[in-house]
Amino acid sequence: MLKVRDLVKHYHLGAGEPIRAVDGVSFEIARGELAALYGPSGSGKTTLIELIAGLQEPDSGSVLVEGRDVVAMSRKEGDRYRLHDLGIIGHDLSPGWRAIRSASLKLLMADVRSAPRMIEPLLGQLGLGDRLRHRTEQLSMGERQRVLIARALSMDPKLVLADEPTGNLDTQLTQDVLHLLRDLCRKREMALLLATHDSQVAAFADQVYELRDGHLGPR
Repeated sequence: MLKVRDLVKHYHLGAGEPIRAVDGVSFEIARGELAALYGPSGSGKTTLIELIAGLQEPDSGSVLVEGRDVVAMSRKEGDRYRLHDLGIIGHDLSPGWRAIRSASLKLLMADVRSAPRMIEPLLGQLGLGDRLRHRTEQLSMGERQRVLIARALSMDPKLVLADEPTGNLDTQLTQDVLHLLRDLCRKREMALLLATHDSQVAAFADQVYELRDGHLGPR
């Protein structure tokens, strides 16, 4: 499903040594597999996530999703990839929006008719059936995270990227979200890459890659 090959991204700040955020990274994730990208803050996890999402351009290397190279995509192809084939679980919701509208955002962007009605079953599956009309400010942190998960899965993506998805949750909610993500990963046969600095969260994954100083290796 996802194949990253010899990916490199360096940042050049002034005349000093470059920051080697991603330095020759290679790994693979299969359908139905939850992989963790583990490392401390500043280790390059977010840069790697953004390279896979096509939000940054690497210095060299390739990112293959079902055989298609994300790096070689045009801007239009990249936008379509992020809308239809990729789900990104973000950090928070826009204030003032109702849960059902927030979860429907990608469907609305794709001009899907009756987007709110289409997203309702997924929100119900995530335990939010009675919170559809609640605004962001009326939702708990765990409920907000589940709305973000619904948005990421709304277009039935092949690949899901989650950057510290449990960072603002307590221990019990963290366990709930991780179980939910793993179950959805299996049922939908999607590949999921979860970036985290928490070793206990990383241990929940099928496989763990540790990123330090731009280099990746099994943990």
